[in-house]
Amino acid sequence: MCGPPPNVPTHPAYVSPLVHCYVTSGQVGPTVMALLSVLTPVLALVLCLVLGYMLVKSKDAETPSSRLKAAKVDSRPWVDQEVQDDTELEQREDEGDDWVDRSEEQDIPHVPYSAMRYPEETMVERSKEFYRLLNQRRTVRLISPEPVPREVIDNVILTAGTAPSGAHTEPWTFVVVSDPEMKHQIRQIVEEEEEVNYRQRMGDKWVKDLAKLRTNWIKDYLDVAPYLILIFKQTYGILPNNKKKTHYYNEISVSIASGILLAALQNVGLVTVTSTPLNCGPQLRLLLKRPANEKLLMLLPVGYPAPDATVPELERKPLEDIVVHI
Repeated sequence: MCGPPPNVPTHPAYVSPLVHCYVTSGQVGPTVMALLSVLTPVLALVLCLVLGYMLVKSKDAETPSSRLKAAKVDSRPWVDQEVQDDTELEQREDEGDDWVDRSEEQDIPHVPYSAMRYPEETMVERSKEFYRLLNQRRTVRLISPEPVPREVIDNVILTAGTAPSGAHTEPWTFVVVSDPEMKHQIRQIVEEEEEVNYRQRMGDKWVKDLAKLRTNWIKDYLDVAPYLILIFKQTYGILPNNKKKTHYYNEISVSIASGILLAALQNVGLVTVTSTPLNCGPQLRLLLKRPANEKLLMLLPVGYPAPDATVPELERKPLEDIVVHI
């Protein structure tokens, strides 16, 4: 009969009551070792199955959105989390009392519209002339410190403000910086983050692609250019009564306005660098004392080209490579 283990010196075979049966029967040696040799692989197999099941369940617990978000972060390091446009999904007008009620908005009256209509020959000539003007636009990193009339800057920003926007929300703020000390603080923030970008975040391929353009994290033009224009997108609006108003497609709207601004700068003979300082947005927003609903989209140093300015000898794609007529 099998009973409790006797008070004898501890033996490695005392691993279970079943083993004790063998011990009390006088079959400690070969029988116990044979039993252990059989049980050990079985226990190992059971342990592996349990661990595998737990691993599969943990992967299934991940939501599709979390996996997609992780993939985006890994595959697109150039996408600044600060400016991603997710307001259409996360900010709804019916969430709480902080958002304006549609019924509070007045209907917008409509008025007749008429536009200048040109003869076809004039249209063709004007289209060619405008193309020739913008085809001369280049990214210029050597900018002259020569002063630029402030009225010119105000006018090009007014021109940018004619851009279309979702539901005419006009979700843009143009911060114009001309103070030398403020420009230098902006440069310090940008260069500190850009060095990290070049050394760690951007990856070898991106850095190599930029090397042929002779660009790095040193941004002298942020001190030299007479103006810095920082373009912020407003993720939502704040009305005089402190209620929030949804800004639809705010990033697309501000991007269109930025393109018009580039064209307006070219039209008056000024140059710029289309700078998108990665991961600098929060610090620059705080430095410039902008509200939490604004996110930095672009930073443009603006001025005349320096006398010794050079640009890469690049060619643009021909028409047949960028248009599809159906």
